[in-house]
Amino acid sequence: MTETRVLIATEIEGTPGIHFNELVRELPVAPGQVQYHVRDLVDTGRVVREELFGRTHYYPPGYDAFDRAAVALIRRETTSEVLVTLIEDGPLGPATVAEEVGIARSTLEHHVDNLVEAGLVEKRRDAHNRVTLVLAAPERTGELLSDVTPTMPARLVDRFTLLVDELLAE
Repeated sequence: MTETRVLIATEIEGTPGIHFNELVRELPVAPGQVQYHVRDLVDTGRVVREELFGRTHYYPPGYDAFDRAAVALIRRETTSEVLVTLIEDGPLGPATVAEEVGIARSTLEHHVDNLVEAGLVEKRRDAHNRVTLVLAAPERTGELLSDVTPTMPARLVDRFTLLVDELLAE
């Protein structure tokens, strides 16, 4: 394997769920070269490529579908905060989660929809049709949360989105 491929594979192994633009930012390699070498790494099975929630993410082999989806979402700061709130405070209603995280209810719904699609969160309804958000696999989600930290660019995008939400709410 070439030195560039080793560099790319090492970055992906150390940052599972990294997306292409982030990979390019982290490496001293031109985008076209990254694209070429990543394609070869995927073709040879050294890297797994998956389109999740509007981005292409790369993983070392061995991550199952649940872990890949979870890691892709945990890399997003706001989604990560929603999961931490549910781990710390247990099953909660959406309004409480939105208040705890400090986001608009509509923003929470976007993140919860992705979490439900990925199988990390379940929406349960009581006899009065009130929704409660419950973690589907709290132990595994907690392990992944402790292993993955949102990157600075991902955090900046989330913070910009929150700012826009606050401006639109006024």
